[in-house]
Amino acid sequence: MPQKAQAVAKSSPKRWSQHVTETSDALDLDAGVFSWSDPKRIAASLKHSAESSKRRKASPAQSAMSMLNFYINRAGHNLPAKQKRVLERAKDELHKLFENSGADEKSP
Repeated sequence: MPQKAQAVAKSSPKRWSQHVTETSDALDLDAGVFSWSDPKRIAASLKHSAESSKRRKASPAQSAMSMLNFYINRAGHNLPAKQKRVLERAKDELHKLFENSGADEKSP
């Protein structure tokens, strides 16, 4: 029995970030958004989720960037280098999208 408890304890810390990503109270994300290969599509999806959310506590730009950074920071060591580059480029695209729309100044 102690081995079973140890296995659960070891796997739990890795799963909490997945749980946060899937059940975030701030954004309703498209399924698999962080696995997409197009940085523009990822950025557009995050922007849309942030702008349409009624539960976020920060501006849409801050919420979207925060979720992207959270995912990169928590999953980064397990991400293939190619996907990490895609997500890093998605940050630049997200900045551009909010800069062009002027929405980064608005709060909820």
